[in-house]
Amino acid sequence: MSSIEKMRELLVEYQQDHILKFVDQLDENERESFLKQLKTIKFQEVNALFRKAKESITEDVEKVDARMQPVPADQFGSEKNADKEELMTYRSIGLEEISKGRVAVLLLAGGQGTRLGVNYPKGMYSVNLPSGKSLFQIQAERIRRVINLAKQETGRVGSVVWYIMTSGPTNATTKKFLEKNDYFGLNQDDVILFQQGLLPCFDFDGKLLLDEKNAVAMAPDGNGGIYRALSERHILDDMEQRGIKYVHAHSVDNILVKVADPVFLGYCVKKKAECGAKVVSKNSPNEAVGVVCKVDGKYQVVEYSEITEKTANLTDPSGKLVFSSGNICNHFFSTSFLQRVAKQHESELKLHVAKKKIPYVDRNGDHIKPSEPNGIKIEKFIFDVFQFTDKFVTWEVPRISEFSALKNPDSVGKDCPSTAKRDLLVLHKSYIEEAGGIVTEGVDVEISPLLSYAGEHIEQRVKGKRFEGTISLLSEEETLNCYSNGLKNGKA
Repeated sequence: MSSIEKMRELLVEYQQDHILKFVDQLDENERESFLKQLKTIKFQEVNALFRKAKESITEDVEKVDARMQPVPADQFGSEKNADKEELMTYRSIGLEEISKGRVAVLLLAGGQGTRLGVNYPKGMYSVNLPSGKSLFQIQAERIRRVINLAKQETGRVGSVVWYIMTSGPTNATTKKFLEKNDYFGLNQDDVILFQQGLLPCFDFDGKLLLDEKNAVAMAPDGNGGIYRALSERHILDDMEQRGIKYVHAHSVDNILVKVADPVFLGYCVKKKAECGAKVVSKNSPNEAVGVVCKVDGKYQVVEYSEITEKTANLTDPSGKLVFSSGNICNHFFSTSFLQRVAKQHESELKLHVAKKKIPYVDRNGDHIKPSEPNGIKIEKFIFDVFQFTDKFVTWEVPRISEFSALKNPDSVGKDCPSTAKRDLLVLHKSYIEEAGGIVTEGVDVEISPLLSYAGEHIEQRVKGKRFEGTISLLSEEETLNCYSNGLKNGKA
């Protein structure tokens, strides 16, 4: 019996044999490629996923108001409410762990810049800062800076491993970009790329869709696919071998993210947390952002559509919203917790289902681009593991200094390149003014991450000075490199 016939028997068993309709039209290489893909798909698991997904899309969105509670006060920390000594304690703990090589960063970078209007990974995007730096470069340089801060604090040269979760469409391009730029000064051995998984796309009857005559339509399994990927790609094994105990995970599209934030790390370590979430206070009761809270005694993120307007508007005696902790995809995990999730709980993760317009090959073999939703894509979300621990904390930070998302083109006017650039430059202006400098109105002054992580140690460069022209304040290393390159090009 040929390989194709064996596969046909399997597909008949799971009522998916329609995907072999065009197999006789394929040449040998196309057949081989198709079989290779089909062997990676666990059809029993796939059918079970669809049944579970179908249940969720046929149910009305349940309002969970009566079952909600805010995060308990002893597990809710706030930068605004902490005194200087407390913040310095957390910072010292975080820098200590970094200096001992116990911290890793887990970057969620599987998304393409489709909504931004580009066809490359979002991490490669530049919002047109004076320096021209991309999101990847900014974040890599923040890692380098925090390692240096840990050295200054402890005298030890530590390391922060940068694990980057890509997807099928972004992996090769991301790898090439990092290689071309010498990993932005990071040790190549400390930059590990791995791909998130893919899930098949279905029509509304549970039949797999074909993307080509020899390929099932597949889509990334969401940022919650990270737990399976960490296990299957042996990243958890690598963490264990390196002695990593704590992980800071975040999405690539927040230009203000404090990568390997020592204060956040220190707070979570001091609280003996297995899992933590950075949050920002909601701008308004109806802001379309998920809220970190407890439901039926378990921690989770409740989407704004799951709460009534009455509950969204609830306030405490001080006038603050009761459910104000906006989720920003910025999390702390102990590696022991990640191991437990991967081994015991990954299959329990909630499925998030979206009806989509999915290009497909129809029964006549024609490639169709539908104008209306014709099927579903299934995703898992990274925050759906909060429920698996009681050792959970939140850390509230100012939006102005920690969160500015990059999701849309400038035409939208929100969470776009212009707002991301503006928010970063406004923050840097505040750092300069706090250090005694003056920035003329309308002038853009950027501070290199290699010079300062969060406004520290810039007094000598800015105190008493007035900045009247657009400029990027560089580290000594960058200044020397610019001078050296200038000499090479005959410009110095």
